Amino acid sequence: MTGTPSLAELTTLRVGGPVHTFVAAADQATIIETVRGADANSRPLLVLGGGSNILAPDAGFDGIVVQDQRTGVSVQEAGTGQGVRVTVPAGQDWDGFVARAVAEGWQGVEALSGIPGSTGATPMQNVGAYGQEVSEVIAAVRTWDRAERRIRTLSRTDLAFGYRNSVLKESLYAPDSPWFPTPRYVVLQVQFQMVQADVSAPIRYAELAKTLGVAVGERVPAAQVREAVLALRRGKGMVLDADDHDTWSAGSFFTNPILDAARAAALPPQAPRFDAGQGRVKTSAAWLIAQAGFDKGYGLPGAAALSTKHTLALTNRGGARAADLVALARTVRAGVQERFGVELVPEPVVLGGRL
Repeated sequence: MTGTPSLAELTTLRVGGPVHTFVAAADQATIIETVRGADANSRPLLVLGGGSNILAPDAGFDGIVVQDQRTGVSVQEAGTGQGVRVTVPAGQDWDGFVARAVAEGWQGVEALSGIPGSTGATPMQNVGAYGQEVSEVIAAVRTWDRAERRIRTLSRTDLAFGYRNSVLKESLYAPDSPWFPTPRYVVLQVQFQMVQADVSAPIRYAELAKTLGVAVGERVPAAQVREAVLALRRGKGMVLDADDHDTWSAGSFFTNPILDAARAAALPPQAPRFDAGQGRVKTSAAWLIAQAGFDKGYGLPGAAALSTKHTLALTNRGGARAADLVALARTVRAGVQERFGVELVPEPVVLGGRL
């Protein structure tokens, strides 16, 4: 990549136009200086990790994109029975960290293997998969608070984690921005507190347990969990592969709806239902999409289509524009709303507009 990259070069959906200013940050000071300068001059700002959760506009971004390019893992505390505390810069590739954790016997992220993007993005929406959530092992997050213009460390309690949510995602600095509601906090580093063990955390997800040949609640070597999760994700087109257009996506495009008891009762009897606490029920967005008539590959042979492996991923089949993906997302969401009365909520950040 030479010169100023386009958003298509910086995101896993591979769509988006030119960037006005691009800053590749190799240290924390550069990140803070860039953010402070943008805020002082009222410039649009996008703090970017791996670009795996962005739907960028065709017209580009008339502002500053700063990408945290720091990597590494710092171990603060380790010992038998004491667990391990590690600090990871926001720019570190997430799956690279998971691979290190599994190799070192740091328990609690093995089921989060293969998720694209940076470590700093994971606490924003409390990334989760196959029965694990990153909030279970996060001790604290070091941030730049744009409102107070200072570095702040937020504890796990401060972060108020929920389903695909946190105070990092909900607290906004510029809620009326024409580009997107920009977050108040810029993640600088994430601190994890993890158990040292020879085996995984208990397997909670039925599909993963079946793949491993064990019962839900059992433990197996973490490396086996990682291998099984990677295989499951590859089968769904959820592991990045430049040669596979099913992976030219932002992963799951919609979150699984959480409904009150009355609305959940109105779903067909065969609809998936999972206890979400406080009398609420979580159902499957992928199931709703398929049952509303949008099968795998819906939209082909167009430039934007649902993955041929998983109905929850909207994909760029090569040459797609952001407008094509927005149109597809709106069609799917409207179809689910009409069929089930459930409004799907997009998971990626949509720059320059809303679905």
